[in-house]
Amino acid sequence: MTNTQVPNSEAPGVRSRPAAPPPAVTARRPSVRDRGTRLLAALFLAPTVVGIVVFTAVPIVGSVVLSLFHWNVIDPPRFAGGANYRTTFTDSTVLVSFRNTLLFMVFAVALQLLIALSLALALNGRMPVWLRSVFRSAFFFPLVLSAASISVVMKYLFNQDFGVVNWLIGLVGVAPVPWLTSENAAMATVILVYVWQQFGFSFLLFVGGLNNIPKEIHEAAALDGATGLRKHLGITLPLLSPTLLVASVVGIINALQVFEQPYVLTDGGPGDATRTVVMVIYERAFEQLNFGEASAVGVLLFVLIMAVTAVQFRLSRRFVHYQ
Repeated sequence: MTNTQVPNSEAPGVRSRPAAPPPAVTARRPSVRDRGTRLLAALFLAPTVVGIVVFTAVPIVGSVVLSLFHWNVIDPPRFAGGANYRTTFTDSTVLVSFRNTLLFMVFAVALQLLIALSLALALNGRMPVWLRSVFRSAFFFPLVLSAASISVVMKYLFNQDFGVVNWLIGLVGVAPVPWLTSENAAMATVILVYVWQQFGFSFLLFVGGLNNIPKEIHEAAALDGATGLRKHLGITLPLLSPTLLVASVVGIINALQVFEQPYVLTDGGPGDATRTVVMVIYERAFEQLNFGEASAVGVLLFVLIMAVTAVQFRLSRRFVHYQ
């Protein structure tokens, strides 16, 4: 008969010992290499962070503070409270400038996106590589030029008496058009000049977005019978919606800050027909030396830009589709 040994934990009358707790996990101290990596990352980020703080955050805070004072650079600042804002809301010139700016934004951004998207779709078709590169460079070239220099050239081209545009339409029997001296034509001319220079940025965005759409999707749609406009509305635009969002956000922010084109082409005229918000800020600050009121208008423009951008991102949840 063999004896069977019973473990201590199961032997009668023997109390089992509690299991030993797991060893405590001690936090590993960062090594010299880790600290060096973090320091290197901080050094790389420092110029960008300092630039944002110095050239963005500080001016915004300074404008908000300055909008509460009367200051003409010569005399010491005097606290005004909300007087500058009350003056802004009752000033007909400021109200007209906001109306003009919103009107300009709607038509300029819509026309810019339409032209850029149409050209990108046309360029995405069958075309030699060298010719596609030529068109890309030609469409983007105006964007690298100075807006002021382009506006000076365009001012001569659209001159009513000796401009090239009126000379060309005169060849087909059309009477000279007062492009820059008529209230209706002046705003249209400013929009055309602005769009001609700015659409190259949206064009490149759309070209990149179209190249990222898988070709298999278009091939499958072609097998299902989708062609032409139906294919673009049902496939291309939904897949291109993130790019459309970026292009529209950037386009609206730039359009709300338009200055060079109306300032050089029409100087805000005739009357106040093409006067924009940034022109009013410039005039109040550097011509009238009323920096407090100029800052108040700038703060209102900043709030308007933030509100419009927030609405765009809010609507993007419904209309933007990510792959």
